[in-house]
Amino acid sequence: MARLNPYDTKEHPFELRHEVKRLNGRLDSIADMLEKADFKDILENYTNPKKRVVTNFMAGLSRGLGLSVGTFVILGLLGWVLSLFVDLPMVGDYIKSLQDYIQSQP
Repeated sequence: MARLNPYDTKEHPFELRHEVKRLNGRLDSIADMLEKADFKDILENYTNPKKRVVTNFMAGLSRGLGLSVGTFVILGLLGWVLSLFVDLPMVGDYIKSLQDYIQSQP
């Protein structure tokens, strides 16, 4: 028994053309989504080990530098704010002794 192809062009020329147009539109939308997602760049990054190592090294270096600079700035601001409270009666004595301890360190 011969199996009948449901998309025979002789029997369904209009339906076949409509299906091809629909599939072409779908492929175009998939291509647009992949282009927006920078799929080519992602694929290129993961297939090239040297590029991946350099990228990860630079990211780690940037994070470490940013963390160090950020910590320096925050601790500096905290020290400056604490130095404003030296004149307070009870807290000022503690902060003054803390400042003297920090300045006595070599």
